[in-house]
Amino acid sequence: MARTLYAYAFLDDFVLLYPVYALLFTDTGLSVGEISSLFALWSLTGVLLEVPSGVWADAVSRRLLLWVGPLLTAAGYTLWVVHPSYWAFAVGFLLWGTRGALASGALEALVHDELDRLDAAARYPRLMGRARAAGLLGVMSATGLAGPVLDAGGYAAVGAASVGACLLTAAVATRFPEHRGAVEEPSEAWLATLRSGAAAVRGDRRVRAAVLLVPAVTAVWGALDEYTPLLVREAGVRDAMAPYFLLLIGAGATVGGLLAGAAARVGTRGLAALSAGAGVVLAAGACWGTAVGLVLVAVAFCGFQLATVLVDARLQERLDDGTRATVTSLAGLGTDVTTIGVYGLYAALSVGGDHARAFTVLAVPYVLVAVRLVWSRRGRG
Repeated sequence: MARTLYAYAFLDDFVLLYPVYALLFTDTGLSVGEISSLFALWSLTGVLLEVPSGVWADAVSRRLLLWVGPLLTAAGYTLWVVHPSYWAFAVGFLLWGTRGALASGALEALVHDELDRLDAAARYPRLMGRARAAGLLGVMSATGLAGPVLDAGGYAAVGAASVGACLLTAAVATRFPEHRGAVEEPSEAWLATLRSGAAAVRGDRRVRAAVLLVPAVTAVWGALDEYTPLLVREAGVRDAMAPYFLLLIGAGATVGGLLAGAAARVGTRGLAALSAGAGVVLAAGACWGTAVGLVLVAVAFCGFQLATVLVDARLQERLDDGTRATVTSLAGLGTDVTTIGVYGLYAALSVGGDHARAFTVLAVPYVLVAVRLVWSRRGRG
């Protein structure tokens, strides 16, 4: 299962369209407003489908959702390059958003349940940390190859390679083990699972706290990642060198994923220190205003990725098998909504092009999360 998980994570992000699809939109003649509306449609799709897909994963099959999803994105990417237009891009983002919702919750639930069946649930942070690292390696590999492939064959070649990666991802997903009984009445099971998941969040304070902690740790740095190219340019890095600094920041996040196994036993106090430390380092790196400061940003992203894996593991420990994907999707919904809010806040903070200020201010929530964790721990004592 571990080999399947790593291959799935790598191929799922080995999409050569990722670094160039904004160029495709621009070359097709879309305005900035039209491109922004596509991103909003993408985010809204994920918000609307996050919880229903998680309930479906619990009620029917997690593996089914993991191999159907990549087929949807393959169809969307094909449409983009065969008939590039605003409406084709919109349909593609609808399919992409649906695919993201299908995988969110289902993957974590499947991996944890299969490990638990083997009495190896303690290995969950290590496996998921390595999977996240594999995904980032996929992104970096695709980024490195996108330019040469685009030069050689244009958007058609980049699109074909991306569709091929999606098909391979779907094929790998069929290899996941899933030891769950068949559901005779999926519609009734869907409703029962939704009620059970909601009851678990309402009735168990520990579960509710873990659900809230996931977006508190994940959303801000996940949104900031989209703006790192702008911070790199503001730090005085030439555009020709910018990809190398972006790879450095990606490498920092990759290391954070790989450290998850060793840090699996970190308690509440350690998680608080990690959150506060990463926030302070991010603010320092952003304020530095030079290429040297970007090294600190990479270190901060290492801490954020590690904290993301740890809070996910903390959530999985507090859930039962029957509603695991449902409750995980509720946490994912919180992350999606918070991320959209961060996008708006970033736009307000970066008025005038001051991206360092935006990064510095948005590092503050991590210090507040640390304070809350320490306060909660003392309150339980």
